[in-house]
Amino acid sequence: MDFGEVTVRLAGELSRCFLFAFRLSYSGRACHRVYASQAQEAFLEGHVAAFGVMGGLPYAQVRYDNLSPAVAKVLTGRNRTETARWLSFRAHYGFEAFYCVPGQEGAHEKGGVEGEIGRFRRRWFVPVPAEASLAELDARLAEADAGEDVRHIDQRLSVVGEDFAVEAPFLLPLPAEAFDTAATAWPRVDRYARIAVGKCRYSVPARLIDARVRVRLSANQLEVYDGSRLAAVHPRLTAAGAERLDLDHYLEILLRKPGALPGAAALAQARAGGAFTAAHQAFWDRARARNGDAAGTRALIEVLLLHRRMPAGQVTAGISAALAAGSCSPDVVAIEARKHAAGQAGGQASGQPWPALRPRPSRAAVVTLPRRSPDLPADPRPAPSVAAYDQLLTEPPAARAGST
Repeated sequence: MDFGEVTVRLAGELSRCFLFAFRLSYSGRACHRVYASQAQEAFLEGHVAAFGVMGGLPYAQVRYDNLSPAVAKVLTGRNRTETARWLSFRAHYGFEAFYCVPGQEGAHEKGGVEGEIGRFRRRWFVPVPAEASLAELDARLAEADAGEDVRHIDQRLSVVGEDFAVEAPFLLPLPAEAFDTAATAWPRVDRYARIAVGKCRYSVPARLIDARVRVRLSANQLEVYDGSRLAAVHPRLTAAGAERLDLDHYLEILLRKPGALPGAAALAQARAGGAFTAAHQAFWDRARARNGDAAGTRALIEVLLLHRRMPAGQVTAGISAALAAGSCSPDVVAIEARKHAAGQAGGQASGQPWPALRPRPSRAAVVTLPRRSPDLPADPRPAPSVAAYDQLLTEPPAARAGST
């Protein structure tokens, strides 16, 4: 097993990531995943993915460099002081680790996986792949791994899949439960509704200020829990001093202090990430022009709060419909968003695209009722009478009270 550096384009930006490679020596079958860092969570998560792809564990040992997620201290010879979490991981799965000699003396001891990283990088990372997220990139790499069963390795007569069919019966079975590779922390929320994990900061809902929350940190994602309830989800940051701020976490505060929104760092990140669209900006501009800065900003914040109950596409459609009607009311946006959702549901149910709504007439249509025909036969029934109820008007109040 080894890591190798790769460059990928994520959401339009070039990013330096790390390719996890796990290769079986006999058959050459391999598993590849990409992570934002070489942290211990990525190291362990890659192993879990590789064991799942192989359907078992190597019966003897796995070769490693002296990676910091596994080795706390290099001793004499091949003796190592391993990290506590790595020891727990190996005990859970039941396999041995073989550590190469540091430096040039041990450079030849795992040349197979190092050559595999170079080959796979040239095959699948040239040109630079472009994906919206690492999860989508990993899905593509999993398809690439499955397709390489028909590949011939140099100087071998059989393909990788045929050799793996011979090797598979010798693999050890997987344990009944997978190892939880995520790390857990209990940071306290500061007065700016942020938590510090490592050297990075992440926002949480403002209601959690000064509370202690539970953080579950995986290879590419950070989850924040308020008790048993999921409070926030962020992609994992790797650069020291980096911040990830979600505008939604500050809306209750901004509703009371609307003047802080234009210069908010969370707004800048929402614009850069595409969550704050041109439709939101157009609504904000019109609301401020019509109602003033404070009232117009509050109207925008009420629209942003709609994202908690509706998908982003519906809210954006509601904004566009409200602006087309000349309105900058959050209530109109909500109504138009629901109409858009109902239109989508109706179109999907009928299998036909939802027709465009026809413009309403500017004046109500006049409906004329038909006249009563004079040729109808006479009604012989007596006219209704309420004479029986007149006794209630003449009965003395005392009698009525006694009867009650």
